[in-house]
Amino acid sequence: MAAESEPRTVHTKETSLQEEKGCPVTSDVCQVTKDWPSNPHEFVEGGLTGWATAFGAFLVQFCGVGYAASFGVYQDFYTQHYLTNETSSAISWIGSTSAFLLLTVGLVSGSLHDRGYFYHLMITGSLLQSLSLFLLSFSKPNQYYQIFFSQGLGLGIAFGLTYIPSMAIISHHFRRRRTLVMTFIAIGTSLGAIIHPIVLNNLLNGPLGFANGVRVSAGLISLFLLTACLCMRTRLDPPATPVNYIVASRKCIHDLPFVLMMTAGFLFQISFYYPLFFFQLDSIKHGVSVNFSFYSLVILNGSSCLGRFTSGFIAAFTGVPNLMIMSSFSCGVLIFGMIGLSSLASVVVLGVVYGYVSGVCNAMGPPLMALLTPDLSELGARMGICLFALGGYHNYFDRTPICGALLTTSYIWWIPAVFSGIVSLAGSMVFTIMRYKFLRKQRVDVLPLDTQAVEVEP
Repeated sequence: MAAESEPRTVHTKETSLQEEKGCPVTSDVCQVTKDWPSNPHEFVEGGLTGWATAFGAFLVQFCGVGYAASFGVYQDFYTQHYLTNETSSAISWIGSTSAFLLLTVGLVSGSLHDRGYFYHLMITGSLLQSLSLFLLSFSKPNQYYQIFFSQGLGLGIAFGLTYIPSMAIISHHFRRRRTLVMTFIAIGTSLGAIIHPIVLNNLLNGPLGFANGVRVSAGLISLFLLTACLCMRTRLDPPATPVNYIVASRKCIHDLPFVLMMTAGFLFQISFYYPLFFFQLDSIKHGVSVNFSFYSLVILNGSSCLGRFTSGFIAAFTGVPNLMIMSSFSCGVLIFGMIGLSSLASVVVLGVVYGYVSGVCNAMGPPLMALLTPDLSELGARMGICLFALGGYHNYFDRTPICGALLTTSYIWWIPAVFSGIVSLAGSMVFTIMRYKFLRKQRVDVLPLDTQAVEVEP
């Protein structure tokens, strides 16, 4: 009999109580749906509005994280042409500051999303991103502070305002297909990271030059973001009682699998962007032709796009936690492989394989957060807290700045590769512990309900 009760216990505790006792009896539980009607059974998944929202979120990821992941093109251009008086470490601070703000501003945008400010966040973030790119086009050579303020600060804040809301809004329209739809949206990141490097390399190094090239890029981004804002719609009304960040934080602290996920992500993210920021420069310094090196990031991000696309189907068989463990471990091993990068063939192989597994790993991030969130009305808050923990400190102080410092002006490539590889493998080990604790917690939560089901059997 216990086995027959299992399908009823895979939902959250509130849902299980409704099924066991009946909604009319548990009036307090029913009242929750009036404040935040997040019961997944109350709506039909998808529809025109749902898929239009997913497409808009796809465009936001294309213009946001996809553009941030293309900073390697700027890193190479600044190092060799535009900021020749600065070190690689100093230049990488621009990209790291942008990525730092992308994650930490999510602490605010996630809370505002849960309070019903979705449209305000999307419009403000889109306008700020367009403005920052146009301001970047007016930056002068060797004027580090101008580029830092427009690209590092302006774009970073804009990315942070739109990233979490564009992912969390999917829970309004999808439940059963949520993982698959989130991986579809994540493809926007990889597709952006494929197209933007091609466009930027040809614009910055072509006849248009830096100023006009960035303006063309800014115009395209503005058009895509306008389309995204017109497509996305919310389904749920704001809760009568807004999600309290202090309460949500306390729940996170006492949720051991969630804490382990944040710890593992913290370690893994230290190393993840090292190939993205230095892969093109690494291939050039090892004698690969400049023309082909321009497409090294395209190869990496193209394979990442494939990884993100297939990850949703693979996760249906392996499970999200298992796939996260396998992909993060593979990333660590492949980062060690960057020590041997010395020819065109090695650039292609490393770009394809690392791009694929890193795409899988990144695509599993939002579904894993949703999986470990019992109450989806807190998803925006939890995503904000999680991303702050993942990138708040080390994105700014540790990640690519320390890799640039380890690289030195002599370009000693094996030192940052070893550092990044070790940290990535450590993150994979913590993901493994997280999976064990999560499964154990599920068994502990299910067994009491199974016992109760047996006792009520006639």
